[in-house]
Amino acid sequence: MLNRTFPKINERTSLLGLGGMRFPTLENGEVDEAEAIRMIRHAVDSGINYLDTAYTYHGGKSERIFGKAFKDGYREKILLADKLPIWLVKEEADVRRFAEEQLERLETDCIDLYLVHAVNEADWKTTRECNVLPIMEELRAEGKIRYIGFSFHDKYELFEEVIDYYPWDFCQIQLNYMDTKFQAGLAGLEYAASKGIGVVIMEPLKGGRLTDAVPDQVQKIWNEAPVNRPPVEWAFKWLAARPEVTTILSGMSSMEQLDQNIRLFSKEDLPDLTSGELARIERVAEVYRGLIKYGCTECRYCMPCPSGVAIPRLIRFINDWNAYEKNPSLKEEYLTWMDDTELASSCVRCGHCEEHCPQKLPIMDIMGEIVEAFGR
Repeated sequence: MLNRTFPKINERTSLLGLGGMRFPTLENGEVDEAEAIRMIRHAVDSGINYLDTAYTYHGGKSERIFGKAFKDGYREKILLADKLPIWLVKEEADVRRFAEEQLERLETDCIDLYLVHAVNEADWKTTRECNVLPIMEELRAEGKIRYIGFSFHDKYELFEEVIDYYPWDFCQIQLNYMDTKFQAGLAGLEYAASKGIGVVIMEPLKGGRLTDAVPDQVQKIWNEAPVNRPPVEWAFKWLAARPEVTTILSGMSSMEQLDQNIRLFSKEDLPDLTSGELARIERVAEVYRGLIKYGCTECRYCMPCPSGVAIPRLIRFINDWNAYEKNPSLKEEYLTWMDDTELASSCVRCGHCEEHCPQKLPIMDIMGEIVEAFGR
């Protein structure tokens, strides 16, 4: 198993981290707890020592499953990352309350890496107003957490502001070869690294979109490579080649996926990427970009929507739906992570958005297409 060292905190970590958001499920939709525990222990036995969960994953069951898996000496073998659900914090007392509850769920007395979860502009304001970071420092002084970080979901400009605000131990960003300019992006990776901050990568496969159903024109480019590699290896290779990357999280939902990734991250040459291979990946990215149906620049001139519809975010969903072969994970994310008022079904076709769209996109019709694709 390939390893790297967190800068600043000098902790040795596996390059592959196990995410706790996509555990295997039973036919009734419930988490297959026994199989999840078996996977966690197999991952640790195979050299994965960075394990990541959050308060809301699987409705809170993810933390409890980790807690059960950590018995019999497994807790001492790993770096445990968990996250404060900052959007649920309404007052200062909530910070400690959530942390204590998470420690109880995890059946541990200390969380190694504790993150402010999914920072965006609104939640960053909450982080400051509710004195989240000073309270986290109190928890660290009490031995309940060891390192303080944040995960990020907003524009690059805010990422710089957050990085510069506090001496973070580490951070977590979304990055893959299609999202180089999305949210923090490559610029954020490099900026954090320039400050000596370790970077954990989430969504390396773009929620499975880069691997689950590959368009023929993309597969043709992969097939023409001198060395035959599956799409998942190309995606991981692109990230592993970046020395600024400390750990790459993967939410594996089957033992088969876990073993495949363990094999890939045991290859000594995984981080090696030639200029020709990089050019091949960029060709694939260009083909995917060509499959994007609507040229939304996310300028947000259409916002705020009088009905509360999250227009730019929804257009991104339908663009991904068309580009990534109607990947079913998109529908799951759409229905899980969006508030009801933000969904396309809330559109009343008032036309406010189209009046202000510089790209002259048929936004009302796009909302109808989204409802047809995702059901709401």
